Amino acid sequence: MITTNQHIDIPLLREKGITLYLKREDTIHPFVSGNKYRKLKYNLLEAKKQGKDTLLTFGGAFSNHIAATAYAGQEQGLKTIGVIRGEELEDKWQNNPTLNMAHEHGMQFHFVSRSDYRLKNEPSFLKNLKSQFGDFYLLPEGGTNELAVKGCTEILTEDDATFDYICSAVGTGGTVAGLINASRPHQTVLGFPALKGNFLIEEIRTFAQNQRWQLVTDYHFGGYAKVDQQLIDFINLFKNETGIPLDPIYTGKMLFGIFELVKRDVFSPGSQILAIHTGGLQGIQGMNLILKEKNLPLLDV
Repeated sequence: MITTNQHIDIPLLREKGITLYLKREDTIHPFVSGNKYRKLKYNLLEAKKQGKDTLLTFGGAFSNHIAATAYAGQEQGLKTIGVIRGEELEDKWQNNPTLNMAHEHGMQFHFVSRSDYRLKNEPSFLKNLKSQFGDFYLLPEGGTNELAVKGCTEILTEDDATFDYICSAVGTGGTVAGLINASRPHQTVLGFPALKGNFLIEEIRTFAQNQRWQLVTDYHFGGYAKVDQQLIDFINLFKNETGIPLDPIYTGKMLFGIFELVKRDVFSPGSQILAIHTGGLQGIQGMNLILKEKNLPLLDV
């Protein structure tokens, strides 16, 4: 599966002498797009190899991973169970576009409180899930494990060797770890976390096989799934100028960060940057419902 690199040609980049391409991983699949396709590829093969007929995973109300797992599971003839953060959603999930889509593709939900959700990696919590749902193939939150990282190494191709910088949004760290492992010795990988804090560094180090990477932690906009009018305006302007839609959770924040670094002359003139569009566009519909409640401008889809 090879995706195209789209040249981003806007005045700021020309003025600063920077070449930027966006790898359109969002076009891989209409529902299992971007890094979710890559993360699930080898996990689905492993689940079948182990003779499992059920996938169980974790996620929040607008999780791309939940939506992708539901669709991919149905496509592969596997049952799916989603452990969903926020017990308050149990009576109103039908109003949530992401959960609605996952349900339509066969996913069974198990809603838990936020305090219980934090126990998702505890053996006793997983044991209780097995007693409740029977045997299953476990996919971590966000899908990140060794097989997911292996899938994400396939994002970069031979043609991408010309770039100086590889940029990716960071959620659970699996995608950026795969990019780090596939990068060339002359390349630097920049990760733009969608969450506050530096706690992801250790998670990435678990999988990363070299030190040619760093996290840029200034562009999370207050934390996971937090947006403001500045980010919305940027995403809508980018869509208007390039025709490319961005999600507000991951890729939108990463590209905002890249352009801020360009403005600050962090990149030398002549630098060639490849940014990864990791998909996530299914979440825009749900985000627009929230923005409407807050009387903020809507994202252009």
